[in-house]
Amino acid sequence: MHERAGAAARPEDLIDLDALLEAYAEIDPDPSVDAQRVVFGTSGHRGSALNGSFNEAHIAAISAAIAEYRAAQGITGPLFIGADTHALSAPAERTAIEVLLAAGVRVLAAAGEGDAAFVPTPALSHAILRHNRGRDADDPGRADGIVVTPSHNPPSDGGFKYNPPHGGPAGGDATGWIADRANALLESGAVIARADDAAVRSVERFDFLNAYVDTLGEAIDLDAIRAARVPLAVHPLGGASVAYWAAIRDRLGIELTVLGPGVDPRWGFMHLDWDGKIRMDPSSAHVMSTVDAHRGPFAIIAGNDADADRHGIVTADGLMNPNHYLAVAIDYLLAHRPDWSPAAGIGKTLVSSGIIDRVVASHGRELLEVPVGFKWFVPGLADGSVVFGGEESAGASFLCRDGSAWSTDKDGILLALLAAEIQAVTGQSPSERYRELTDRFGDPAYARVDAAATPEQKARLGALAPDDVDDTELAGDPITAILTEAPGNGAPIGGLKVQTEHAWFAARPSGTEDVMKIYAESFRGPEHLAEVQAAAQALVGRVLAD
Repeated sequence: MHERAGAAARPEDLIDLDALLEAYAEIDPDPSVDAQRVVFGTSGHRGSALNGSFNEAHIAAISAAIAEYRAAQGITGPLFIGADTHALSAPAERTAIEVLLAAGVRVLAAAGEGDAAFVPTPALSHAILRHNRGRDADDPGRADGIVVTPSHNPPSDGGFKYNPPHGGPAGGDATGWIADRANALLESGAVIARADDAAVRSVERFDFLNAYVDTLGEAIDLDAIRAARVPLAVHPLGGASVAYWAAIRDRLGIELTVLGPGVDPRWGFMHLDWDGKIRMDPSSAHVMSTVDAHRGPFAIIAGNDADADRHGIVTADGLMNPNHYLAVAIDYLLAHRPDWSPAAGIGKTLVSSGIIDRVVASHGRELLEVPVGFKWFVPGLADGSVVFGGEESAGASFLCRDGSAWSTDKDGILLALLAAEIQAVTGQSPSERYRELTDRFGDPAYARVDAAATPEQKARLGALAPDDVDDTELAGDPITAILTEAPGNGAPIGGLKVQTEHAWFAARPSGTEDVMKIYAESFRGPEHLAEVQAAAQALVGRVLAD
C-alpha cells in the first residue's frame, strides 16, 4: 500500500501531456521486443506511448488488420468508432479513422462537440445492437465497432478494443487473428494507406449520446426514480460519461447532481489509488475518496471510470464492495422484471462472490459461471438466454425490461441508475438490501491478494489439471470441487479454483505482471478467510513445485 493511497494528487503526480503525445507519434515500436508487440488481453490492446507499447504504428497496424478481418467475415455495414478522455485516445482515434477510410470502410464517428464528442463503451455497444436489430447473422450490412480506451488505467495509457456485430468484446479467435496480422504488418514495415485531412473532416457522424440517453427508459424504471425524487449524485471521474450524465439530468427529470470539474486528461483532481497511481477505478475505496466531501446530502453517489463500463456505488454506509452490489442488483432485478424469460440464467465470473450463487438459486434460476472476461456473457445477453452478466471488478450489464438486449458490453451508467431505481422502489439503499441478503444467505468475507510468480510458475499455473492437486481438504473443510475449467461453459480458466462447502479460492496468473492473483472467500468469517488464504498459497506452492 502506497503511503499516499487515497490522498489528493499533487502536481508531481501528473503526466506531461506534450511528451506523451510526442511519443505517440515519434516512437517506432520494435516488434522483436515482446513488450512492444500488439497483444489483445481481455479488454483489447493496451499500453503507453512512453515505453513503445501504444504508438501510432500500433494503431495503424491494428486498424488495417480490423479492416481485413471484417472484410473476411463479410461485414460491409458501418463501423462505429468512439474514444474516451485519455490523452492518447484522440490521436489514436484519428489514426484509426485515416486507415479505415483508406481501406474503404464506412466509418461513423461521434457527432457531438466538446464533452459530447467522447463515447462511453456501453453507448457504442448499444449503437451496434440497435443497428443490427432484426438482421440475420450473415447479413453483410451488419455493423461493428472500435472503442479507443484503456478503461480505468492511468492517464499515460492508451487502449484499443474491437467489438464485432454482437456488440460486445471480441472473442479470442477474432483478437488472435487481428493481433497476429497487426504484428505481421509491423514486422514487414508495410506502408499502410491513410486517408487525407479532407476525408477525415468529412467522416460520417452518429449521435451516440441521444441514441443512448433517449432509450434508457427501456432498461430502467425512470418513472419510479422521478416519483421518489431519490437524491442521486454521479461523479464521472473525468471520463466519457460527463456529457451523458448532464443529458440524463436535463432531459429525464431525475433529481441528479453531476459532480467533478469535468474532463481533465491529466486527472489532477483525483485521489491516488492503492499503489500511488492516478487510476479511474470506481470500485477502489482509495479512488472513490475523491467523492467523500460530497456524501452528506445524497442517498447515493455513483462513479464511472473513463469509458463508463465500470460502476462504483456509495451509500450512507460507504463504498459498496462490487460483489455485494452485484448480489443486490441480481436479487432486485429478478423480482422486478416480470417480462424476462423465466428460463434465462444469470452470468458471473468464477472469482465473484458465492453469495451470488445463493441468491440465484433462491430465485430458481440457472447460474452461468464463466472465466474472467466479459466476453463470455456476450452470446447470452445477445440472445436473451442470460438476463444479467457481472464481474467482481464492477462491470455488469443486463437486458431491457422487455427482455431484449440493451448492451452486450459492461455498462456503468446503467448500473448506477439501477441503484437509484432500487432505492426508489424498495425505499432501501443497496447496502441496506445487502445486509438483508446476508441475514438470509450468510455474510461472506472476500479478498484478493497478489503473490510473486516467475513466468515459468505463471505458465505452470495456467496449464494445471485437476489431477495435479492431491489435497483433500482446505482450511479444515473437505474439498468438494477442483476446477480448471469454468462450470458454466467448459472454457479453461487459466488457473485453478478449489471449493468446499463454506469457502473457495481461485488462483490465476496476471497477464501483465510477474504475479499470481489469489481470490478467496469464506462464509465462516474473516479469521477463516485468512486460513483459506494461507492454505491456498501453500497448496498452490506445492503444486507449482511439483
